[in-house]
Amino acid sequence: MSYKLLCSDIDGTLLNKDRELSERTINVIQKIKENKTVVLISSRMPKAMRHLQYELEISSHPLIAYNGGLILTYEEGQVNKLLSIEISIEITEAILEFIQKSNVHMSLYHGDEWFVPSMDYWANREMNNTKVKPAVADLEVVCKNWKIKNIGPHKIMCMGEAKEIQLLEDYLKTHHNEDLNIYRSKDTYLEIASKKISKLSALSILLDKKFNIELDDVIAFGDNYNDIELLKGVGIGVAVENAREEVKAIADKITLSNKEDGVAVVLEELN
Repeated sequence: MSYKLLCSDIDGTLLNKDRELSERTINVIQKIKENKTVVLISSRMPKAMRHLQYELEISSHPLIAYNGGLILTYEEGQVNKLLSIEISIEITEAILEFIQKSNVHMSLYHGDEWFVPSMDYWANREMNNTKVKPAVADLEVVCKNWKIKNIGPHKIMCMGEAKEIQLLEDYLKTHHNEDLNIYRSKDTYLEIASKKISKLSALSILLDKKFNIELDDVIAFGDNYNDIELLKGVGIGVAVENAREEVKAIADKITLSNKEDGVAVVLEELN
């Protein structure tokens, strides 16, 4: 097996049980980064990915945030937005109106902005996980301001009790299924993005615009449902042992779990 570009999911894949990069993972990626492009690809916002790029010494490498909704490249010290696909404000306002009848927490993301209605249990939990602090704001006001700027969120994340999240998922699939990617990362987490994007589509655009590399020349690592299309589409799709069974079923290779440095194990074998 050979590859020219490495692409990896973050949570549940690259990070260990403490949601950090292990020394083993850092060492192997730092060894290959001079000869291979390393692209972090995640549902996270860019700010929640950059500290990982810094630790891996790949700050000049591209990143794909929001499950493919935002592609950033770095050239001559400048950050360039290669792709930006957002959810419409009208749909965002409809979701906001629906969740106001419940106890569901709703976060709005655009670029490096993250807005929450309050620093509740869910906001604090996500802040601890991603090492990024959100801004507290009235989400209706945020939507009004974004409408003036003619922008929308790259991602909406809703968190709450499983029953309430299920009701929200049912509502979205009934009323907005043609416009939205609706992804249940946990029973209590619902991540929402534009239907126009995916991790694979974003990677394809990045390869086409910036690299003379085919999808067959890519090795990709993942663990969850939003990684399935990516792992199927690249040359070598690797699932970690803790991945969903559906992900492992389509993978070319299964490595050890994220807690056992599964990504590093494969890279050590190949380099």
